[in-house]
Amino acid sequence: MAESPVKAEITAAVWKIEAGPGTRVAEGDAILLLESMKMEIPVAAPRSGRVKAVHVAEGDLVEEGQVVATLEH
Repeated sequence: MAESPVKAEITAAVWKIEAGPGTRVAEGDAILLLESMKMEIPVAAPRSGRVKAVHVAEGDLVEEGQVVATLEH
């Protein structure tokens, strides 16, 4: 099975994890929500697959470009 990294597009705090390991997602589904300046920013699956791992926890601060999850497809 191939894997794809899921990256944060901005520096922000992880507000809520929407899809944990083992969850099937479609392209565009939110895997987690980031919070920056009182705005919620979804981090979406770049393709359909299954969430293999989430590399962050709610409340963590992530940097732009940081890998926050891995998808299997």
